[in-house]
Amino acid sequence: MNTTDEQTEKLKQELLDRYVILMILILGIYTLIFTFYVYNKVMSWYLTGGLVFISYSYSLVRKRYSINTIVHLYLICAPLYNFYVMLAFWDNSVASFGWFLPIPLGAYIFFTKKEVLAYSSYTLLIVVTCYVIANNFDFDFPSHTQKEVMFTDTILFIFNILVITLLIHYKDKIRKQEISLHFKRPALLDAQKDKKNDAENVLENADINVESMENLFLRIEACMSENLLFKDVKFNLSALSVALEVNSSYISKAIRGKGYPNFKSYLNIYRINYVKKLFTEVDFQKTTLMYVYTEAGFSNQSTFNRVFKQIEGITPSEYFQRNLKNNTGEST
Repeated sequence: MNTTDEQTEKLKQELLDRYVILMILILGIYTLIFTFYVYNKVMSWYLTGGLVFISYSYSLVRKRYSINTIVHLYLICAPLYNFYVMLAFWDNSVASFGWFLPIPLGAYIFFTKKEVLAYSSYTLLIVVTCYVIANNFDFDFPSHTQKEVMFTDTILFIFNILVITLLIHYKDKIRKQEISLHFKRPALLDAQKDKKNDAENVLENADINVESMENLFLRIEACMSENLLFKDVKFNLSALSVALEVNSSYISKAIRGKGYPNFKSYLNIYRINYVKKLFTEVDFQKTTLMYVYTEAGFSNQSTFNRVFKQIEGITPSEYFQRNLKNNTGEST
């Protein structure tokens, strides 16, 4: 599972945890209401049992089962648990139907449209069954005043808003994460493909042995020294590749194998060495510096000066003066 999938699962687990905490809080408040305000002993114990069951059972299954399995169990059991509450308030209020509203929404967050339809139909079946039983059987449920019913209905309305808000909030977060995953996955696949290609290239390069690289470098040296290709201002790696009829990547590898950072450094060293050779041969009373650096393949003096100092550590004029003094001293 990649990082983005894990983040989606983490959001679903977070939603499940917070939903259970909210339901425990709601059942706890309702237990207090039916114990101290709207006294109903049976309902009080029924709600207490639901509170204990959801707390204990969730702590047992949270780490043992997948998120989808837990949600399936809840969506099956929750309507059945609410069945008694609907029957108890059937003659006074239909507000208890509100507890069924989060069922399709919860199914929509975690499952496919087919499963959403299945749970919506299941919820409707529970309501129809409750209607049939309530209208064909007599139950001795405690009666409640209109004021008590209005109070419990108001609390129910508030709690339903909280539950639905929580579900919608996480529905949006999970969908955004899934959309992000949808667009990132091709990039991840491309990255994996590039990584695989890189590994293949490494294996391919490993097959080129040291002896082959040595032989190739000797060919490069011969081509440079005999044909003086570096004297061409436009000479580059591609031109050398054509001259040798060898892939440019192999040429670069052979050059790097001899300690040069890259082809450009190798070329510049060749050109500077040729300049130094010309310094000892030309008569500067008859020849200009421009002739020297253009003869070595440099297109302008600023580039020549920069490369020369980079390689020799001094400027061309300083080098020339130093060597001129040395030559004069040797002559005397």
